Amino acid sequence: MTAQSDNDNLIKSGSLAGKTLWGAIIFLALPILVQQFLIACVGLADKMFAGALPEEIVLPSLDAIGIGSYIGWFISIAVSGVGIGAQALIARSMGSGDVVQGNRVLGQSITLALFWGIVVAIGLWFFAAPLGVLCQLSGEAQAYLVDYIRVLAIGMPACAVMTAGSMALHGSGDTIRPAIVAIVVNIVNVFVSWAMSGADMMFGSFELVNPFSYDYYVIGIAIGSSCAYIIGALLILGVLVKGVTDLRLKVKHLFFQCSVIWRIAKIGIPNFFEGLSMWVANLFILQFIGQIAVNLALSAGQDGEVEQGLQGAHIIAVQWESLSFLPGFAIGIAAGTLAGQYLGAGQVEQAKRAIRVCTWLAVLLMSSFGMVMIFAGDFLTAIISQEPIHAELVPKLLFVAGVMQVFFAVMMVFRQALKGTGDTLWTFLITSFSSWCIRLPIAWILGVQLGYGLVGIWYALCGEMAIRALLFYCRFKHGGWVKEI
Repeated sequence: MTAQSDNDNLIKSGSLAGKTLWGAIIFLALPILVQQFLIACVGLADKMFAGALPEEIVLPSLDAIGIGSYIGWFISIAVSGVGIGAQALIARSMGSGDVVQGNRVLGQSITLALFWGIVVAIGLWFFAAPLGVLCQLSGEAQAYLVDYIRVLAIGMPACAVMTAGSMALHGSGDTIRPAIVAIVVNIVNVFVSWAMSGADMMFGSFELVNPFSYDYYVIGIAIGSSCAYIIGALLILGVLVKGVTDLRLKVKHLFFQCSVIWRIAKIGIPNFFEGLSMWVANLFILQFIGQIAVNLALSAGQDGEVEQGLQGAHIIAVQWESLSFLPGFAIGIAAGTLAGQYLGAGQVEQAKRAIRVCTWLAVLLMSSFGMVMIFAGDFLTAIISQEPIHAELVPKLLFVAGVMQVFFAVMMVFRQALKGTGDTLWTFLITSFSSWCIRLPIAWILGVQLGYGLVGIWYALCGEMAIRALLFYCRFKHGGWVKEI
């Protein structure tokens, strides 16, 4: 056996114990890729359901669902704060062989997630109405948006528990069980959303008539999501109570232990504020798009009106872009888990090697998807919407994103890897600086001031992510992320 292969097998406990680097990457990344692909497909399905609603409400429904996607992003940010703290600490515990500490962190993360989910639910309920005004939606789209967000809020405590439990399992090296749970959750989500929305789906010349008579439209789509969160939380709790290799949820670990809560929070709070900073910055992006829509309506002589469809075009492009991100996200989580466990085992060079290997793999996969976005933009757009404004704009946006996939891959893997090792303060600082000092000013100048419109906004968004990739790489080379947490 070579010295390199000896170094590959230094993780002392958990599902990755004894695995080589490449074996661990594949073991971790493939289930996460499946899990994230299914989640993205649900988002795609939601937009397809909205696009299949009665013709007179399609545009306001898609605009509402589009902004609702940003709420979905906020939900992910909010609930993953607890999860990333659990993931990083459990990864270190598994690497060092401290199983007791890993179980203690698991119990505290579930308790903290439940309480935090309740807080998020309350915030969403009261923020729904102001958000529609901020994004300058039409009155009808605003009404749909408020209903959509408030139904989602009901499922927030369950969503938080499901997410924290899944990320804790990721930290232990088990990504298969969370992926299986995700399959069930997404089947429930799609079926219930379709049944409750009343959408009749068209697939070419074939029409799938909805046999149910609920016709709740946008509310029905949100009901599917909340039901899925509840099912997912119950399934994840079942997995954790039964236990996996060296990790099990025990009742005695659910009661508050301030020292453990603080360790989770010390990692999770910067992670939350990183996501929140980026999310709020992108709310301004939505406001810029709303301003562009108003300007277009004014230039067409429609005083007091809003050009409908721009928000929908933006979100359709984001939907396909998010699919291209899946390999980077999955491989980034694998990089973070591996680096965290290698650091727990005292193997700094192996941690660095794991991140480098994962980065090159993500670049290869995401660049391939970028070619599809560049050359098949019209086809991808038509899958979701046949509206003329979407057919005109979305392929242009996908072209811009496709060209920049290499930089996206580098940014995603380094960001996830740093977070997985607990270096969330620096990911917060880098993301906030890049979002507020680069993304927003350039988007305003190109999109609104210079009149390049939605395409100009996307030039700014994609260019900023390339700069952020460089900043994360600099942090990786600095090496401050290897410290104890």
